[in-house]
Amino acid sequence: MTEVVVIDIGGTHVRFAIAEVSKGQVHSLGRVDTFKTGEFASLQRAWLAYGDVLGRPLPKAVAISFAGPVHGPVLKLTNNPWVIHPDRASEALGVETTTLVNDFAAVGHAVAHLGAEHFKFVCGPDEPLPERGTISIIGPGTGLGVAHLLRTDAGYQVTETEGGHINFAPLDMLEDQIVVALRARFRRVSAERIISGPGLQNIYDVLATSEPAGTNSYDDVTLWEAALGGTDALAIAALERFCLSLGAVAGDIALAQGGSAVVIGGGIGLRLASMLSGSGFPYRFGDKGRFEAFMSKIPVKVLLHPQPGLVGAAAAYAVEHGA
Repeated sequence: MTEVVVIDIGGTHVRFAIAEVSKGQVHSLGRVDTFKTGEFASLQRAWLAYGDVLGRPLPKAVAISFAGPVHGPVLKLTNNPWVIHPDRASEALGVETTTLVNDFAAVGHAVAHLGAEHFKFVCGPDEPLPERGTISIIGPGTGLGVAHLLRTDAGYQVTETEGGHINFAPLDMLEDQIVVALRARFRRVSAERIISGPGLQNIYDVLATSEPAGTNSYDDVTLWEAALGGTDALAIAALERFCLSLGAVAGDIALAQGGSAVVIGGGIGLRLASMLSGSGFPYRFGDKGRFEAFMSKIPVKVLLHPQPGLVGAAAAYAVEHGA
């Protein structure tokens, strides 16, 4: 059994835990400790703070999930001063082996390793994820992550993509209005402009223009709270539209990737787990004209694990190093 420090680096928080891996599998994930990235000048400083909290020497292996592209000699987060040099990470942290993956690739690795109890049925056949074929993974959060997991008899492969930046395709008059309004602001309207944390605000703002009475002014956080808590009728309507759009795009991604199953991940996916099956998501997911019968055979599930980035980083380490 190999102990690995797993780290999930986002724009606001960094999470640490100790995972145990063996024979290419993740066997356990210990207590998760979360720090604000803005309180540390670098990953090395946060690493030392985690060691102090843990109260024991850290393992000599590390797996890092990073919220951004991981290709190139320098990795930089947008909203804080952290700079990571992949080729010098082992030396900087005092470890012997390192694995570095994109945050949504980590979600793909987590999907490959987690058991059926970590997934909630949304629509399609209520059956386990297939052992062979492509599983399309889409995750609304700060942005819109898209990846695919290819399972074969020889193992699996995860490929992260930029599928969140495909053009958004409006399907009714209201979505036409949303696209026209967003095109005036952004020139090009990608799926991420609508299906993401900030996307709910974009939908809400367009709906508000047709309201005869005044509407509430929210930031992203309070708007989501109002929508999920059911305290604002217009916010609820925006969320219903969000679920419709998520279903449409998830179906498009499955068609494009040849997905034999779909997993909804991301922080927002987890928050919507209890409501997606009863929303307009299933209708829009399957509403693909001549391919409606084909879409009805694709199982769709929500990923329930609260720390897929950490589990996925550990899984990526186990695969890369044969631990």
